[in-house]
Amino acid sequence: MKGNARLGFILAMFAAVGCGTLAVVQGITAPAIAMQSEKALNESLTILFPEAASFEDITETLKPTSETVSFEKAYLVKSAAAPLGVAVKAVGSSYGGTAKLLVGVSLTRSIAGVSVLQLADTAGLGQNAMNDAYYVNKAEKITFPGQFKGKYLTDAFEVKKDVVAITAATISSKALTGIVKIAADAAAAWLENQTSAGAAPTDQAAAAASGAPAQAGAAPTGGK
Repeated sequence: MKGNARLGFILAMFAAVGCGTLAVVQGITAPAIAMQSEKALNESLTILFPEAASFEDITETLKPTSETVSFEKAYLVKSAAAPLGVAVKAVGSSYGGTAKLLVGVSLTRSIAGVSVLQLADTAGLGQNAMNDAYYVNKAEKITFPGQFKGKYLTDAFEVKKDVVAITAATISSKALTGIVKIAADAAAAWLENQTSAGAAPTDQAAAAASGAPAQAGAAPTGGK
């Protein structure tokens, strides 16, 4: 009986030490992981909008039209002189689990670019959406996300019609295309609201966040 009690005590001590060590490791690595993730996001934003000078957070004023997709972040992208468009970090489900995409929409209501930030689909199949060396158009070296650049939101966005599928990965292709379309539609609707309200995009976003009415015709600000 004493032996069992002692063994239980020792195991409990090992468990406590293990949990404590894990907590310390997580406390040390979590900030580094978050910083790396933020760096990757900023790099992707710059690739989508090369002329960008600042990114204003408009997450609270932009919502998805479908419950299957959520938005982690949304930004009004601006050059030094004027707005360029909207970028949305969208999260949805694909064949292997969670997928995270960055979708940019220009003021012309066309796709500025798409970047796949996270994907857990089958290697060599759906995972090719993240493979810069895999092309859906080999002649022009266009990747799966690359084919969306310049695509207008009035297009069908249907796999095997106006969207080329990843070979043997139709489910992944449809899932990712759906996330792109939902994010792009929300971004375009946000831009349309600013235009119809007669206010500059940055003023409308600030007004929505504060609960105050936007000033018509006000000039964009440069805050991030």
